[in-house]
Amino acid sequence: MEQDPDVPARVREVIAAAGVTQREFARRIVMDPSKLSRSLGGTRRFTAAELARIADTADVDAAWLLGTRGGAEPPPARSGTARGRRATAPPEGRPLQIIRETVRLIAEHGFHAVRVQDIARACETSTAAIHYHFPGRDDLLEAAVRWCMDEDTARRAASLADAADAADELRQLIELQTPRTARRREQWSVWLDLWAEAARSTTVGLLHTEYYRQWRATVADVVRRGVEQRVFRPVDPDAAALHLTALIDGLATQVLVGAPEGPGTSPDDMYAALLAHVDTALTAH
Repeated sequence: MEQDPDVPARVREVIAAAGVTQREFARRIVMDPSKLSRSLGGTRRFTAAELARIADTADVDAAWLLGTRGGAEPPPARSGTARGRRATAPPEGRPLQIIRETVRLIAEHGFHAVRVQDIARACETSTAAIHYHFPGRDDLLEAAVRWCMDEDTARRAASLADAADAADELRQLIELQTPRTARRREQWSVWLDLWAEAARSTTVGLLHTEYYRQWRATVADVVRRGVEQRVFRPVDPDAAALHLTALIDGLATQVLVGAPEGPGTSPDDMYAALLAHVDTALTAH
């Protein structure tokens, strides 16, 4: 069945009515921002699941969104039945709640141990409600990984906005990668499980491989700027990024496998070791 060519225009109308940026709307419907952009531009079709999430999140009539109900009026509210179902959703929206609980369960049990039934139980809903937003388990796992990546990217961008120079940027990047808080430990647990997925070349593993390539490139860019600013010695930025990211990965793994308050590598140990490495290998004296 062909998608109505006016669907992208209707989705744009929904985003405008929501009063948020395109990226924020993508976050709300748990969709990769680049996919949303391509779909709005007409180079990619919205999937049925994506349109269902848009209708559910924006509280509009799905039939109007799909173009199966005539008329060109603004996005109408859905029926009372739909509203009644939506009233039980958490404030941030059901799709985002599902994603967050999925991430938590992955961090606690690993990708292969997480079942849709477990996610439904954690969200206090049914498996049918989970499948309404995410047709298959793989769709849900992919959305969870993408959400983790988007959150990580947003935190980095916010943290680096006020950095004084490249050396300050690198220190802040190191701090963000140090698993001090429960949230950071949770995300690191997901990253470590993704390494195994990447080795198996699964879909989520390949996502992680590409994201890690971008992360290393980010570190290399910071080092390159530091060399230009003369706060770092003249070094090969790509080689420096390889060494630093490998050290971050190894130390973070040591922090996670040890008891939070017991012997072993602590977050402070990790942070101090990384700063010492930067001072020895990069800082201009």
